[in-house]
Amino acid sequence: MKNEKIETLKGLTLKELEEFFLETGQPKYRASQVFNWMYNHVVFDFDEMKNLSKEFRHNLKERFTLQTLQLLDIQSSPSTQTKKFLFNTIDGKKIESVLIPEGERNTLCISTQVGCPLDCKFCATGLMGYKRNLTTGEIVDQYLLTAKEVGKNKITNIVFMGMGEPLLNFENTLKSIEIFTHELTKGLSRTRITISTAGIANKIKELTEKNYRIKLALSLHSPFEDVRNKIMPINKKYSLNENLIALKEYALKSKTRITFEYTMLKGINDRLEDAKELARICSKLPSKINIIPFNSIKHMNPTGISAELEPTPINEIHKFADRLRNYNITVMIRETQGDDIAAACGQLAVKYN
Repeated sequence: MKNEKIETLKGLTLKELEEFFLETGQPKYRASQVFNWMYNHVVFDFDEMKNLSKEFRHNLKERFTLQTLQLLDIQSSPSTQTKKFLFNTIDGKKIESVLIPEGERNTLCISTQVGCPLDCKFCATGLMGYKRNLTTGEIVDQYLLTAKEVGKNKITNIVFMGMGEPLLNFENTLKSIEIFTHELTKGLSRTRITISTAGIANKIKELTEKNYRIKLALSLHSPFEDVRNKIMPINKKYSLNENLIALKEYALKSKTRITFEYTMLKGINDRLEDAKELARICSKLPSKINIIPFNSIKHMNPTGISAELEPTPINEIHKFADRLRNYNITVMIRETQGDDIAAACGQLAVKYN
């Protein structure tokens, strides 16, 4: 590590902190102290790190910042209590995270990129374009700043389902998971963390090789290659078949069940033949299906295919789910939460001039 390039300690793993402090002539145990203060006690000021000497705290404060994001706004849904958090990065980019209450669970939906390069036709994030990857610190700070607002113990699960494709920001996403799940943070187990991907097959294989036992969700949305090509252009580079092979290997090695996310689009993926092919795919690997009602993206003034998409009526969604259950497929229909504040699945976006 080159010290002159470090502007914040936020986002460094314990190993990286140990290397840094040893290089600067500090004892190795300083790393555990600072790591614990940042990620477990959720402090944003070196002066709060009371077991560090005053002089050492002053030196750290002179050189580094502990905050990579600024919380600009919180919107709360009156109907579901879903909360949307708007953050500003140091270079003036804006991202969103969402806290979703589900009974005793509170799931934080985290972003990994400013915008998204994949241009999925049913997703508002793709319509805002792609600016850059988020740093590990920026990914982690979404959790920490939210925890500061609502209380750390109130966040029970993390899903990488916000803005961006997590597997295209691979290293920073994995580093953030390492921080979230480290024993010193007294935080989350890997069984409470899910990465959602549109299908980056080579990175799924790499996850398998690294033996990361986190949950994986594939944004499927159609069981047919030609339909996915139209509504998810990334399918032209990484085919559904290629992704399914990689996902099966991951599921078997990690002993986890793959979640297929399926946004229902009227006349596009809600037909009888869709249900039959979807059931065939699910029978090939340990899996379940989350059916998602299509949420409006009109707040982004879509054009082309995106402007023509319509939601499948709710009664037809239930019929579709029942067809799948007749094939002994595990199916859940996700209840829409936060659509009144543009915080529901597929709605996260910030308009840029």
